[in-house]
Amino acid sequence: MKFTIQTAKTSALALLIAAGAMLQGTTAQARDIQTMVVAGGCFWCVESDFERVNGVVEAVSGYTGGATQNPTYKTIKGSGHYEAVEITYDADVVSYASLLNMFFRSVDVTDAGGQFCDRGDVYRTAVFVSNTEQEAVARAELASAQAALGQQIVTPILPAAQFYNAEDYHQDYYLGTNRVITRGGVKTQAEAYKFYREGCGRDARVSQLWGANAPFVNH
Repeated sequence: MKFTIQTAKTSALALLIAAGAMLQGTTAQARDIQTMVVAGGCFWCVESDFERVNGVVEAVSGYTGGATQNPTYKTIKGSGHYEAVEITYDADVVSYASLLNMFFRSVDVTDAGGQFCDRGDVYRTAVFVSNTEQEAVARAELASAQAALGQQIVTPILPAAQFYNAEDYHQDYYLGTNRVITRGGVKTQAEAYKFYREGCGRDARVSQLWGANAPFVNH
């Protein structure tokens, strides 16, 4: 093949493209993507809170902690499962410790019977840990939160169990545009979520407990 300046330019461009692709692939592979599972009462609220955090890739509503397989919203009561959220995050951007710091300050850690207006085992708080490293960090963050609050924290640290995704209509409920019937009339899911969150007293109680240290409450 006759070598020309154009051939050289084409070859150089191909090499640059290949090198760029390799670099992008290396960068993507280098991201330290981790997951954690917490229960903080209504999973709509926990999902909404943590999807606002820089470094969180995704938050998924679901069920965990019980013995029954394939729980659903209709069968979860009495199953031992918690409403929970699986948080996927980039550990190079936000740490597990930082996320737990936010979690403890976003719920009523003094309430063992549910959260806010939602009562019962389904709505208890918990941190589910997958290994000894997560457990050590979780216990340190719990101790730090308890010292900061000056009250006993009843949120348990539990071994991780199988996580089941909740039904599709629960995912990103706080952003939903479908219309639903509420006590306040017909609203979009997003409007219904805001109505529920305010009516349930979540932010008011968290603000009462944590004041300016509550990460998701507009002060």
